[in-house]
Amino acid sequence: MNIATEQATAPVHFDEKTLRQSFNQTPFLLEHRLVGHPLFELPRLIELAGILPEDQVEYNSGDLPVTQDPLKTPRNGLSVRETIQRIEECRSWMVLKNVEVDPSYRQLLDLCLDPLIRFCPDLRTREAFVFVSSPDAVTPYHIDHECNFLLQIVGTKTVRMLLPNDPTVIQEADLERFYAGGSRNLLRLDSQTEAKASAFELTPGLGLHFPVTAPHWVKNGPAVSISFSITFRTSHSDRREILYRINHKMRTLGLDPTPVGRSQSSDNMKYGLFKAARTLVKAVRPNRASSRQSGSRYSNGT
Repeated sequence: MNIATEQATAPVHFDEKTLRQSFNQTPFLLEHRLVGHPLFELPRLIELAGILPEDQVEYNSGDLPVTQDPLKTPRNGLSVRETIQRIEECRSWMVLKNVEVDPSYRQLLDLCLDPLIRFCPDLRTREAFVFVSSPDAVTPYHIDHECNFLLQIVGTKTVRMLLPNDPTVIQEADLERFYAGGSRNLLRLDSQTEAKASAFELTPGLGLHFPVTAPHWVKNGPAVSISFSITFRTSHSDRREILYRINHKMRTLGLDPTPVGRSQSSDNMKYGLFKAARTLVKAVRPNRASSRQSGSRYSNGT
């Protein structure tokens, strides 16, 4: 049984041929059945925002340039509840992060992603985000760690995306800083680079695949927009992140590391050393803990 047959009534329609050709390489559109779902009605989202920890709710002014510096991003002066209640007029964008902590959203996330397991058996670290945005709000130019399917529920938006493997668009040093903990926002977008971007018009019932670290920015349409982002990582994406972090560390030491993906032997050597070091640290830590406990007994005179 292929993916299409298996998920005849699943929330998201994944085309097996498209997945094999384009998954995590190039963006592509897909269809879903979440329009009108009660989990994405504003009263339910207000309830959800009220139970999420503060650091899982991000909301800012939507009147932003595409290359907005994240350190200078203005807040909208409203509370979370006020932002959602006044989303039609407050010119803001909001993201509710890791909504899978709520069992209802977790169940929906799993229903959406389970059909992918046949194609991607090492799918891991499932996370879900809900975006609520005012008319014409802008999400600045940035990259993300995760594989992502963005599902448009209410309203429309235009996503402009570039390929993740074009060195003229995003450089190794950018990716190294990002994976080492730097901002995901990209501050350079000249007219030549902008012309390379593909534009995807998302309407209710359509979704879009975002390869890992594919540079993109978003402009909402003339009405309130609600989108559901279903994301995950794989062993390959986790390994890639570690390699970029290693290269960043090497560069800070004055070395010039081989770019990730250019040499399989170089990548294998770095990753092998990382795993060996991690194993050693795990082996040493219990011994240190045991030594501290032993020392504490003697220091207490027992």
